[in-house]
Amino acid sequence: MSDSPGQELTAVQVLRVASEQLAELTGLQPESISRLERTDAGWVAEAEVVELDRIPATMSVMGLYEVNLDPAGTLTGYRRLRRYERGRTDSR
Repeated sequence: MSDSPGQELTAVQVLRVASEQLAELTGLQPESISRLERTDAGWVAEAEVVELDRIPATMSVMGLYEVNLDPAGTLTGYRRLRRYERGRTDSR
């Protein structure tokens, strides 16, 4: 994913490729990335997506996805961590 071999991706590039690849695989466009962390294996991000659009928007069903990428920015896995209504506050 990086422009030249051996060149590390910037955090902005990682966010962009994580969003693009998750959308391509799931058909869901990430609204925001709430976490980005560099790990020994590459990168891990958490993306929030609208899984079910409702009216009013505060009743829409959101999904929080963990996205794993290797150091080059290739998605190596993803999983849904939880689902919640947009209008609910976090109880963690």
